[in-house]
Amino acid sequence: MACFLVSGGEAIVVTAIRAAVKKKEMANGVVDEKGNQLTDPSVDGICWTRKLGWLMNLLWGGVILLFFEHWWHGEVVPFPPFLTAMNDPSEIPVMLGEMATVGVAMAVLVTAIWFVVTLVADIIVKRSVVAAMEA
Repeated sequence: MACFLVSGGEAIVVTAIRAAVKKKEMANGVVDEKGNQLTDPSVDGICWTRKLGWLMNLLWGGVILLFFEHWWHGEVVPFPPFLTAMNDPSEIPVMLGEMATVGVAMAVLVTAIWFVVTLVADIIVKRSVVAAMEA
């Protein structure tokens, strides 16, 4: 019904946070205007602009995919109130329940996977320096 709106809300927040972090990292000389890292990731780690970009892409990709899936099944329509569940007042609690369970669970799972991936990526990047030094 509307579970993708939870990830959409998180995607909006992450996009805003990434813009603020990018601005700060640009001022510190960590990234350029396009968000490309200027410092050596093997020494300083992967910059937060890039890491938040990964999360942003995961979230927006999921939102777009789920939007089209819901549209395909007729749960989202191109006219107000846009969500077919909003037409029937008895469906609104069901929709909110789905958002609170499925939507939140999806958003938390995607964020948790992103967190693990960022940790693993930093470990791999730092290990590559150690391996190069030992060789």
